[in-house]
Amino acid sequence: MTQPTETARSLGLRGAVNARDLGGYRTADGRVLKPGTALRADALNRLGEDDLALLAAHGLRQIVDLRSLDEVREAGPDIVPGLPTAEIAAAELSATPVTVERTTADGITLHHLPVFARDFDIYVALRNALADRDADKQRALLGDGRAEDMMIGLYRWFVTDAVARERFATVIRLLAEPEGTPLLFHCSAGKDRTGWTAALVLTALDVDRDTVYADYLLTNERSAAIVEHVVDSFGTRGLMKEPALLLPIFRADRGYLDAAFEEVAAGWPTFQDFWRDGLGLDSAVLDGLRANLLA
Repeated sequence: MTQPTETARSLGLRGAVNARDLGGYRTADGRVLKPGTALRADALNRLGEDDLALLAAHGLRQIVDLRSLDEVREAGPDIVPGLPTAEIAAAELSATPVTVERTTADGITLHHLPVFARDFDIYVALRNALADRDADKQRALLGDGRAEDMMIGLYRWFVTDAVARERFATVIRLLAEPEGTPLLFHCSAGKDRTGWTAALVLTALDVDRDTVYADYLLTNERSAAIVEHVVDSFGTRGLMKEPALLLPIFRADRGYLDAAFEEVAAGWPTFQDFWRDGLGLDSAVLDGLRANLLA
């Protein structure tokens, strides 16, 4: 039975409106995810002083940035309380995983774990579509269901690509580390890579599938105003004749998450097999995840 979306409470960050807490969701055996332990978000490059104060109050131990090098170059690196800006930039302007260790015992460690597919790099496709203002080319790239197909291909790639699986598994290992939480993981919109990470964590903890989908689709509610503004601006600025072509890329869709879970079912007999053989995770990681996240 789907649980109320109020359990996925907002972190109240004006510069990251999709930042929220996985705390409050209930597992099949009646346990509850602890608030303030596993947090998911959109990018942290637009945080103001008030946002930084709110973020600091969560006592984060780790932040994981899943954005690609191109995304970081365009939008800017994370803003993390207590970490030197130069070190963050040096780490995030990398196409490979880099970690910036906390500078104090109660500080935050930043992990840049870029997840991007050359064949399904949505960011690059979007950039290219906007750079060339040719309406016919934009429709050829995104119209007639091609944007949806691109997104479905991306979600299937989350499961079929070994490097992608390893990056997602790394986030889970970090969540399971002793004293590894509170941890916040994010990508650009907090929708796709972040959404799949959250779906993996909730499924591993035996949260029912309807709730997993409800948490995933909550992005549409949290990001609706920004999506509307961006799409409108692309039209008024003359970047696109049909800015609505972008909506399948900007919105979470049940069919996208379906595609990822379908690939899991096609490749492994059970989710437990996928956990072990697909993600390379063992019972010790699951025990650590339960110890850190469940009340």
